[in-house]
Amino acid sequence: MNTNHKIKILETIRQGQIGGGESHLLSLVENLDKTKFEPVVLSFTEGPMVDRLKEMGIKTHVLYTERAFDFGKWKKVKQLIADEKIELVHTHGTRANSNVFWAAKKLKLPLVYTIHGWSFHEDQNPIVKKIRILGEKLLTKKSDTNISVSLSNQQTGKKYFDGFQSVVINNGIDQKKFDPQRKLKDIRAELNIPKENIVVVFIARFIHQKQPLKLISSFAKAAQKLSNLTLLMVGDGDQKPEALTLVDQLNIKDRIIFQPFRQDIPDLLAAADIYALPSLWEGLPIGLLEAMSMEKAIIGTMVDGTSEVLQDRKNGLLIPVENLENNLADAIILLAENKTLRQQLGEKAKATISEKYSAENMTREVEKIYFDLLKK
Repeated sequence: MNTNHKIKILETIRQGQIGGGESHLLSLVENLDKTKFEPVVLSFTEGPMVDRLKEMGIKTHVLYTERAFDFGKWKKVKQLIADEKIELVHTHGTRANSNVFWAAKKLKLPLVYTIHGWSFHEDQNPIVKKIRILGEKLLTKKSDTNISVSLSNQQTGKKYFDGFQSVVINNGIDQKKFDPQRKLKDIRAELNIPKENIVVVFIARFIHQKQPLKLISSFAKAAQKLSNLTLLMVGDGDQKPEALTLVDQLNIKDRIIFQPFRQDIPDLLAAADIYALPSLWEGLPIGLLEAMSMEKAIIGTMVDGTSEVLQDRKNGLLIPVENLENNLADAIILLAENKTLRQQLGEKAKATISEKYSAENMTREVEKIYFDLLKK
């Protein structure tokens, strides 16, 4: 291989909004060895991630679709890959892979698939779940290397697909960026949150998976007992209008602050006392790792991915998804009333990230996969 030659990698993602997979891609692209690799990004929608990539000087294309297996886009993807002289394709998530794998195979290029959580899960309509399983089975077979972001993610693949193989590479966090000792903006002052208030933060898409409506109901119960609680909810999604209506119905408008997706995540996390992620399922949630890196007391659910990172009462609180509303309310009250416990859990959370979830280590492991495939 020519040592002066930079290998062109196409990194593909389903959308330009900021979510876990998108944060992972940003971190990977930022940390790739630019003396050896030249990343090009393909997103299937516009959004803040696309803007950020362009600010970073990363060549980024958008081919709009919000559909998986959108056959109408396949030839356009193939043309883009050919025009860019791409040498390896890395897909992030199911939808991106479903619209890219055909082109990669036609052009005989190595294909890497990072599974950021499976598209099927337990509470789906059985027919939808069956179709999703068949789709994932096809995509994992077509990939040259599958990357699971957690061991539980890998075990689920082995449970559903005969002969499924993957490499486990945990998501990694840039601890220079997510460092509580950095000089950060005063979000409490910006949003007029009293200094003495206990702030619960939710930073995620407003979708069924993340359970924002249950969080609001749980918070309302906790707020009846504690007058100094504030809930800061950052994000957008199809359940946001319902969330706004629910806040009105529960008469807690003065206790909850909504913000759209923002880029200043470390600043937002710095304002938090408690970080809540009451998901029904997860791959390995980036937002959770970012909050842990910022030394926050975490409330997570006993689901794949999250329960691989958190140990109950050691580096966070883990609650069952059954009876979620009451369990979550109790966990919020417990942490709000116990500053020492919040501090202890936050310190252990940060130590967990330092030991196991570094962005640099993650990127080196991905680069090794790229080299191994290109040698073949």
